[in-house]
Amino acid sequence: MPPDLTSQLLAFMEQWIYPAEAQWTAELAEDRRRPPPVMERLKEAARREGLWNLFLPGTEHGAGLSNLEYAPLCEILGRSLIAPEACNCSAPDTGNMEVLARYGSADQRAAWLGPLLAGEIRSCFAMTEPDVASSDATNIRTAIEREGDTYVITGRKWWTSGAADPRCRIAIVMGRTDPAAPRHLQQSMVLVPMDTPGVSVVRNLTVFGYDDAPHGHAEVIFDRVRVPRTNLLLGEGRGFEIAQGRLGPGRMHHCMRMIGLAERALELMCRRVTARVAFGKPLAEQGTIRADIANSRIEIEQARLLVLRAAALLDQGGNQTVRGEIAMIKVAAPGMALAVLDRAIQAHGGAGVCQDTFLAAAWAQARALRIFDGPDEVHREAIAKLELKKYEVG
Repeated sequence: MPPDLTSQLLAFMEQWIYPAEAQWTAELAEDRRRPPPVMERLKEAARREGLWNLFLPGTEHGAGLSNLEYAPLCEILGRSLIAPEACNCSAPDTGNMEVLARYGSADQRAAWLGPLLAGEIRSCFAMTEPDVASSDATNIRTAIEREGDTYVITGRKWWTSGAADPRCRIAIVMGRTDPAAPRHLQQSMVLVPMDTPGVSVVRNLTVFGYDDAPHGHAEVIFDRVRVPRTNLLLGEGRGFEIAQGRLGPGRMHHCMRMIGLAERALELMCRRVTARVAFGKPLAEQGTIRADIANSRIEIEQARLLVLRAAALLDQGGNQTVRGEIAMIKVAAPGMALAVLDRAIQAHGGAGVCQDTFLAAAWAQARALRIFDGPDEVHREAIAKLELKKYEVG
């Protein structure tokens, strides 16, 4: 990693991102479905600074950083709810760009990867369904059926993040192409342009009351949606293979952003308790406050080291060799962030639960992440199985 990239990104946050947060909020309040114009100015600045597509490891499209090198940059981006998009490093676009770069055909990359890399459009990933327990993705029932030279897609998805964004142009849809195949070979992924007849965004879902506009999390109906068979990614029955390739780095990105979020929460807490006086002395002199600060620092450092280890192992061996480590960080990082945020909220009193700080919205995001990308229970089950396997006899 270029030695000055971290300091360059920190300076960019101070000069551009933090001052723009209030403007972003004000512009969004005028129209919840219109992307705030300030974002395009931030993107232009990020491109000028070379802080663009940092997440992609290949130098052809990205910054050429390893997962371990990108991790501290991702943490810095996580300090603001708008910074990842400003640097074209936000989900689900990052995962979708990785899928297209790794598994897409030349035509698919030309049509969709180029505009995504340029930040000209956005995308969504349609996997989760309201009618089945999607924590077990083999339950997915959306049908992808062959009819001549087309696929016909019928199903109902939700938590399709970004589908309602007016800039969203393409969806990666996971569904079943062969219900009779072995469980993990039934699913496939296809590219579906959002303006295809039969695609309907039914509603936006809120996260603890936050609509996450203009991005949002949509319920989407696919009513006999027809796309060319050339829109298939990689091959029939290879949806799980693609998903595993997509989710490893993506989960690491989420976890590093959680660490950045927790760092900012702790910083706000320390500034607050130093400046506020109650019962005759600064809050920072209260023993319980000091204990909260100490515990927060300990937990952040523990989570960071765990994620950095997972990133290093991911670089060395690929997704399948770090299943346990990825599962561990997915449980540890959001849980840590929630604990740190809760203490910061408590120290802020009423200000902590309203819109005057970023703490309440950040708490909602961290709490939702314990479900998104798989619930804690699924990851704990995977961790336990891998641990018990070490002690199998014979």
